[in-house]
Amino acid sequence: MRENILYIIVPCYNEQQVLPETSRLLLEKIKSLIWAGRISEKSRVVFVNDGSNDLTWQIIKKLHTASKYLCGIKLSKNFGHQNAVLAGLLAVKDKADMVISMDADLQDDINAVDAMVEKYHEGCEIVYAVRKGRKNDSFFKRFSAEVFYKVMKHLGANTIFNHADYRLMSKRAVEALAEFDEVNLFLRGIVPMLGFKSDFVYYERKERFAGESKYPLKKMIAFAFEGITSFSIRPIRMITLMGTLVFLASIAMLVYVLVSFFSGNAVAGWPSIVISVWGTGGLTLLSIGIVGEYIGKIYLESKKRPRFIIEEILD
Repeated sequence: MRENILYIIVPCYNEQQVLPETSRLLLEKIKSLIWAGRISEKSRVVFVNDGSNDLTWQIIKKLHTASKYLCGIKLSKNFGHQNAVLAGLLAVKDKADMVISMDADLQDDINAVDAMVEKYHEGCEIVYAVRKGRKNDSFFKRFSAEVFYKVMKHLGANTIFNHADYRLMSKRAVEALAEFDEVNLFLRGIVPMLGFKSDFVYYERKERFAGESKYPLKKMIAFAFEGITSFSIRPIRMITLMGTLVFLASIAMLVYVLVSFFSGNAVAGWPSIVISVWGTGGLTLLSIGIVGEYIGKIYLESKKRPRFIIEEILD
């Protein structure tokens, strides 16, 4: 029989500036849900320290000493946001009836937890927290995000528009997620693959409470490329298509050269040569790069290296 034990997983990387406020608000939230009888007294908040090089872990240890509801997991080094989330989920899957993952920066509205728990009680196994809009984002970030989701959809990856990693998963959903042992993690694409009954709650995303974003432009691009290559082989098919088009173009150029030669108009023109050389050369390098990315993923998966290593647990 379910006890309605809720664990909230919060990945942390250099979050010393926000942790005191984040922990205070989460503690208030989990206590209010316990007092309302919506979750069990055994519910906890778990901060996952992802190899921070500031005072994040020291703060987590003090928080744990001050309250039994605040726990911690220390990874041996920085394994990345997705692996930190997964480490937390797998560490509590045998204890929790439901697990919510959220970031530490307070941009995700903590009050959405209430609605997510209600959806769980209504029988949902997965509840996605979705942003109502992106009015607080810059034009570039809003435009690039919309392009990302549209490209992912076009390439066949089933992602939830305007949803990041703020979600509730039931015990059964987390156990199903544990069956995925791939090294190249993209949880936004994996979780919808699980199936199960799901629903959405909507919230307004806030400005970051303090500190700096852990996803600058370089990491955002890398994360997007990770998602695309993890869930679609269409880029390789596009290479085949581009190769076919270039081959057809070369046949057309051959016909043009032969016609020019026999008509007596064959004049050596460097523009066509330069365009052809640079065009085919660039296409070749791009194709090798994309194929190499897939081969690299196969290489990493074949090694079966651990996705994370837990150094210490405060429970």
